[in-house]
Amino acid sequence: MGILGTLIGGRYRLDAEIGRGGMSTVYRAFDIVLERPVAIKMMHREIAADSDQLERFRREARSVAQINHPHVVRVIDAGEEPSPDGTPVGPAGTVGTPYIVLEYVEGETLKDVIRREAPLEIPQALAYAIEIARALGAAHERQIVHRDVKPHNVLISEEGGAKITDFGIARTLTEEGLTMAGRVLGTTDYVSPEQALGHPVTVQSDLYSLGVVLYEMLTGEVPFHGETPVAVAMKHVREDIPDVQLRRPALSAATAAVVDRAVAKDLSRRYPDAASLLADLEDALALEASRSGQATGEVTTVLRSLPGGTRRRLPWRMRHPARWAVSLALLGATVAIVLVVLAGQTHKGTGVAANVPERPGLEQVALSQTAAHDYNPFGTGPENRDLIDNVVDNDPNTTWSTEQYYEHSLRKPGGVGLGLYLDAAPKVAAKALEIQTPTPGFATQLYVANHVDLSQPYGSSESLAARGWQGPVGSSGYVRNRQRIQLDLGGRAYRYYLMWMTALPPSRESATIADLTLFR
Repeated sequence: MGILGTLIGGRYRLDAEIGRGGMSTVYRAFDIVLERPVAIKMMHREIAADSDQLERFRREARSVAQINHPHVVRVIDAGEEPSPDGTPVGPAGTVGTPYIVLEYVEGETLKDVIRREAPLEIPQALAYAIEIARALGAAHERQIVHRDVKPHNVLISEEGGAKITDFGIARTLTEEGLTMAGRVLGTTDYVSPEQALGHPVTVQSDLYSLGVVLYEMLTGEVPFHGETPVAVAMKHVREDIPDVQLRRPALSAATAAVVDRAVAKDLSRRYPDAASLLADLEDALALEASRSGQATGEVTTVLRSLPGGTRRRLPWRMRHPARWAVSLALLGATVAIVLVVLAGQTHKGTGVAANVPERPGLEQVALSQTAAHDYNPFGTGPENRDLIDNVVDNDPNTTWSTEQYYEHSLRKPGGVGLGLYLDAAPKVAAKALEIQTPTPGFATQLYVANHVDLSQPYGSSESLAARGWQGPVGSSGYVRNRQRIQLDLGGRAYRYYLMWMTALPPSRESATIADLTLFR
C-alpha cells in the first residue's frame, strides 16, 4: 500500500524508505510536532504475528532507550500503529504495526565508507574504532550486548562521527536469550567463535566483532571468505585471522597488537572489557597520529582532519593554504625547540623524562645514560646490547627489542624468561615503574636487589632468587603502553630494578621497550 505521506502515531509523517531488512523497514520521517527529521523503524506486519520476533523488536526499543551516549543512535519514541480496520495482526494486544522512532543521522554507513575508501587511513580507522568502543562500553555498563557489531550497523554522520545502531538482536546479560532454530544470530563475517558455536555471548563477543571491523577498515577486506555463511563462521572458530601487519605493512606493531588481542579466540587472552580495549586504541591512535604527522591523537581532531560523512573534502592545506603555511612554520619552530631541549638532556646524560607526567606523591628518578642493562641468564647470549641505552634516553622513538623467538616462547636452555634491569645507584626506594612500549601485550614481573650475582654463564639454570633477586614486587600479565606498575617494597631502598618478561605479546616473535621510568 502507499504508506509514504501517512502519519504514524499521529505525528510522524513518512517521507522516504531508507532501508529494508527481513524484520523491518526504516523510513525517513518528519515529526510535525517538534518539526525535526526522525527515523522510523516499522516491523513487517507478517513478522509481528510471531511472538518471539515481536518480543525481540520490543526489546530493541527498551534496550537502546536505556543508553544515553553520543555514539549510540538514541530512541525517541515507540508504539504500535493500529491496523486500518482495527483487526489484530499478531499475538494478543497487538492490533497494528509496531514501530520505533529513532534519532535521524544524516550520512552513510561505515560499510559505505569502507567500500568507497578502503583501506582507510590508519588514524581514521582507529578513531572510528574508539568511538564504537566507547558506545559498546556504555551498552555493556547496562548489561546490554549488541551481538551484531558490523560496519553496516555503524552510521557515519556528515560531521564524521560514528554512531552504533540496530540493536535488533541485542539482549541483556540477565535475561534468557531468544533463539532462532538453525540460525546464528549475527553476521558471520564478524561473528565471534563462541557465538558461531552457539555458546553464551558476553561483552567479549562484541569486542571480537569490533576487532574484525577494525581489521576490515585497515585492510579493506574481512578476514575470511567462504562459499556459505556457515563456512565463514567455522573459519572464525578454527582458523587464525590473517596477520594484519602483512596486509598493511605501514601499521605500527602497537596497532597490530590491538587487533590481535581483540580477535583472540582464547577468551583469557581477548580484551576483558571495552575499557581495556579503549585504552590501547587510544595509545595506538596517539602513536599513529604522530607517525603520520597529525598534530594530536585526539579522536575528534583526527576525524575533523579526515574525509567524513558523504562529502568528499579537499585536504585542509588546500582549503586553507595560508593557515597551512602558518601551521608548517609553527610546526617547524616547535620541532626546533624540542630538538634543542632533547639535545640538552642528552648532553647532561641524566634521565628525567620530559614526556612522562608526574602524579601527586610520585617523583621521577634521575638515571644515568648507562643505567640500563640487558639480562638473559637462561639464554645463550646478550639481547641487543647495543640498543639497551635507548630505554633511558627519554626518547620514545628509540627502542630496545628482544631477539626474535620464532616459536613465540621465552623458554631458554636454562629456564623461562629474559629482561633488563636498571641500576639506580646508590639506592632508591622506588614506588612504581612506567613502561613505554609499541608492542603491548607481554607479561612481566618486577624484581629488586642490592647485590646480584652476574658471574653465572649464559644458559645457567640458577634461579633468579639464587642470583640475589627479590620478588616479584610487582607484575602485569598484559603490559599496556605507558602502564605504571606499582612496587611493593615497604619503603626499602634498592639499587637494581629488574623488568623480567615471561611471555611475548600475542602472536609476536619479539617485544620492544621504548622507555622505562622509575618513580619514587
